[in-house]
Amino acid sequence: MKKALVTGGAGFIGSAVCRYLVQEKSIEVLNVDKLTYAGNTESLSVIADHPLYHFEQADIVDGPRMTDVLNTFQPDAVMHLAAESHVDRSIDGPASFIETNIIGTYTLLACALDYWRARPDANAFRFHHISTDEVYGSLGAEGLFTEATPYDPRSPYSASKAASDHLVMAWHHTYGLPVIITNCSNNYGPYHFPEKLIPLVILNALERKPLPVYGRGDNIRDWLYVEDHARALVLAVEQGVPGRTYNIGGRNERTNLQVVETICDLLDELRPLPAHQEIARYKELITFVPDRPGHDRRYAIDATRIETELGWRAQADFDTGIRQTVQWYLDNEWWWRPLRTQRYAGERLGTG
Repeated sequence: MKKALVTGGAGFIGSAVCRYLVQEKSIEVLNVDKLTYAGNTESLSVIADHPLYHFEQADIVDGPRMTDVLNTFQPDAVMHLAAESHVDRSIDGPASFIETNIIGTYTLLACALDYWRARPDANAFRFHHISTDEVYGSLGAEGLFTEATPYDPRSPYSASKAASDHLVMAWHHTYGLPVIITNCSNNYGPYHFPEKLIPLVILNALERKPLPVYGRGDNIRDWLYVEDHARALVLAVEQGVPGRTYNIGGRNERTNLQVVETICDLLDELRPLPAHQEIARYKELITFVPDRPGHDRRYAIDATRIETELGWRAQADFDTGIRQTVQWYLDNEWWWRPLRTQRYAGERLGTG
């Protein structure tokens, strides 16, 4: 792979993929992003002037524009990350999730199919669709999601991603388009938009605001450091078998309350509260709030296939990854402060 078209490359995971492709793999990248509320070109400042990096502001729902982008850039792979991705926002406004995640994916598939058919070296092309473990539904106390787990989405977000997964695989079976699908567990790390749990807790704590924990905080997620995920995605598109799905997880299960308490402990160490404050420790800010409607109980990924077939391993365990993440937010207020003041101040979303 010499050239990759990345959709949604100004988002959290997409920007990590762009940085990795350019800085570590020396692959030419065209980042196509609509720049919705969660898109942030500042996440790409370290490669913005690199000769291998290019940016195109465009909507994947715009078929003629996507056709022009593909034919002009001539990528060896499409890495499709553009998506509405926040469950709470999908509860409040599902229409944009249907538009981007389903209609947008269909449009991109249709354009990619025409582009692939016209290529003289069709066997060298891949369409890589990046998805989520939430399409599988909710686990009980035992078991893991595998690539054979039946789909059982529970939110408008996960339902829209499940639909897009099915479209991608249908284009493979019906038209022969060489596709790869990856389904990942919860990501965390630098450049994460502040509405998600980990950055929200870090920034609320720094501003002495309540740290909201849904329900009893006993919902469990498998946490994956975003830079480990970026490595896995590039490996999958380069070496994965067309028509195959690969689950990517960190093997780091934690309850939401454990995650919040870990962040508080790290902040007590790295940014201790001044003496004579109303609170002595950040944990005193934890506030239990009404649960999210339809909140899935537990997610956990079995990453055996990508580990054994492609040789990928997560390098960051949760303890090291969360420490790096907290420290990054402490060191990079320039990145997150404008988002807190101009786009999202920490208000509750998804109350139904």
